[in-house]
Amino acid sequence: MAQTANRPRRAAARGALLRLATCAVLIALYVVLNRFVSISLPGAKIGFSVICPMLAAMVCGPLSGALVYAAGDFISAMLFPFGPFHPGFTVTAALMGLTWGILCHPRPFGLYENRCMTLEGKKNKVYAILLASAATVVNCLVLGLLVNTEWVAQLYGSKTYRGWFLYRLPEYAVMVPVNIVLASVFMPICAVLRKKGFMRYSRV
Repeated sequence: MAQTANRPRRAAARGALLRLATCAVLIALYVVLNRFVSISLPGAKIGFSVICPMLAAMVCGPLSGALVYAAGDFISAMLFPFGPFHPGFTVTAALMGLTWGILCHPRPFGLYENRCMTLEGKKNKVYAILLASAATVVNCLVLGLLVNTEWVAQLYGSKTYRGWFLYRLPEYAVMVPVNIVLASVFMPICAVLRKKGFMRYSRV
């Protein structure tokens, strides 16, 4: 009886350790991708660090996505600064991670079941891609372009908010389809992880 009663506790402890280890690996990978791996185009810079919080959110949930995005952004800014640090970017990054998890996790916060994220059946695949597209639009256009541009304008007074908005618009016009493609590619990978039992320990 005692062993049976302790099983839920062991499963919860194993789940917490698994999420922590996963987040730690993804944070380290985020820092590397964010600072050293990108493609420069005329008027735009395409980065791939978004893959890390995207995976954390899809597999482990909204809070893990927020942790990876915020911690990765903060550590990158501290170790490899591109300019002055502004905490607004870290807050926005956390919100982006939450957005990925709320829209693209099968059971966000354990409150309801998002059946679209099981990717079983053609219709569910279409719905899943639509949700990933919605998360991309919110993150890129609302949080990335509208909100983060305010932090840029506060740090650098060479342009007005409108000036920085127009300057950054082409980059986000490129990032929206790129992020949708990345999400569409990694959703099946997350589905495989869930089928292998990874999701048993990932509820938040």
